[in-house]
Amino acid sequence: MKRLTAYVLLLALLLTGCGGSVDPDEAQESIQVIAMDTAMLITTYGERSPAAAYACEDTIRDLEAKLSRTDPDSEVSRLNAAGGAVLEVGEDLGVLLDAAAYYQFTTGGAFNIAIAPLASAWGFTEDHFRVPSQEEISGLLKLVNGFSLQQTPEGVALGPGQSIDLGAIAKGYAADKIVQVLQEYEVPRANINLGGNVLAYGTRPGGAPWRVGIQDPKRTDEPNAFAGVLELEDSFAVTSGGYQRYFEENGKRYHHILDPATGYPADSGLASVTVVADCGEGSGLSGMMCDALSTALFIMGEETALDFRRNWSGLPFELVLITEDGRVVATGGLADRFTLDESSGYTYEEAAS
Repeated sequence: MKRLTAYVLLLALLLTGCGGSVDPDEAQESIQVIAMDTAMLITTYGERSPAAAYACEDTIRDLEAKLSRTDPDSEVSRLNAAGGAVLEVGEDLGVLLDAAAYYQFTTGGAFNIAIAPLASAWGFTEDHFRVPSQEEISGLLKLVNGFSLQQTPEGVALGPGQSIDLGAIAKGYAADKIVQVLQEYEVPRANINLGGNVLAYGTRPGGAPWRVGIQDPKRTDEPNAFAGVLELEDSFAVTSGGYQRYFEENGKRYHHILDPATGYPADSGLASVTVVADCGEGSGLSGMMCDALSTALFIMGEETALDFRRNWSGLPFELVLITEDGRVVATGGLADRFTLDESSGYTYEEAAS
């Protein structure tokens, strides 16, 4: 899961209750939502901004009820508990399962929703942290790496002992659905933070891009400590990082992004990965793509992630990688949209195309 690792810098926000006439294009509603195990901020503009903001919340809560692994009544929980029986699934879960299979294949297994048993063994799902034995990890890896979804006209089924967790893709899908809500309500601009999944929709009042900060992994105790700032419009920006959720045992830190190849927290040399893609017309489910790839590319490491992007034939995306050795590496499409925070101490590099 991704915590509050990227923050929209909410500048020049106008409150509608200050009296006098308000330009409909700048009318605003801002609500906080606690869902999908994270704090979210939804800010919408325009005459229909209040209705749009609460419709966005309804979309999030509807998806959470279907997709949460910790809700025993969700579709995901019922599928996990089915013991290999075939179950009919709804449209949203069906889309996510198809997408998960695609990203598992294209990333060579770095993205794998069957990581759920391992996440539980480490205690990240239940917040009761522990370091599993190598024997336990080896046994669970057989379930993870042998994962394949059985699909029939009647529904889908998992393999014996397998279970899934959509935490690395569900918020991205929610962001895609929110784009549809904003379009339906004719919202001219919005900024949506789904706990590290940021949607910069339209532009700020006045036409300037939204400013989206990428949290400095070395200064997590400072909420406004950024490694740099992106200037974005009609874009998703999704960040995954090993600093977001972790525990320490015997002086060693263990983070929550598990490598399906080893069963241990990924040791890739990266501190965080931010994936940026357009959310405009023709961009498809690019929010879901950003979510899935941010996790997979973090596991891959710097060079493999950059090679992956160079060879990628799907929807276009850009990257900001923060390395554990103190560098910020951005791909060329962000050269004029990313500003390094000089006080962070990082050095900046533009990735070779």
